Amino acid sequence: MSNEARLGELGIELPPAPKPMGVYKPVVISGNMAYLSGHGPLGADGKLTTGRLGLDLDVEAGYEAARITGMGMLATLRTELGSLDKVKRLVKLLGLVRCADSFDQQPAVINGCSELFRDVFGEDAGVGARSAVGTNSLPGTIAVEIEAIFEVEA
Repeated sequence: MSNEARLGELGIELPPAPKPMGVYKPVVISGNMAYLSGHGPLGADGKLTTGRLGLDLDVEAGYEAARITGMGMLATLRTELGSLDKVKRLVKLLGLVRCADSFDQQPAVINGCSELFRDVFGEDAGVGARSAVGTNSLPGTIAVEIEAIFEVEA
């Protein structure tokens, strides 16, 4: 099954690709690699999920923020490539979680994005290397920021 067909089968409707909020490109293609800049949890309603995990937000809210972030990343890829069917595999995911010092569930939060990519691209191609890191600050007090590297059709 194609990636686009799987997206439809899952009932996922992607939001518009987010616009850059600074001087950078949302994605850079070099050879057969697509490098996605950090994306934040921008909902379809245009609102960002803000807050600190372990203080203002629980793991479930963080998971949803990471999933929303993944949706924006997919929208960016589709806009750049024309179709998600050009994605061969996820290579690397880096998830940053804005959290309290005592919060230690960063992997559970970033699973919101990881599980989305697994569901869309499949068990093998949708799961790559990953880091989930806690931080005390992110731009605009967003809850998560995620970047990724994908192998794509050259």
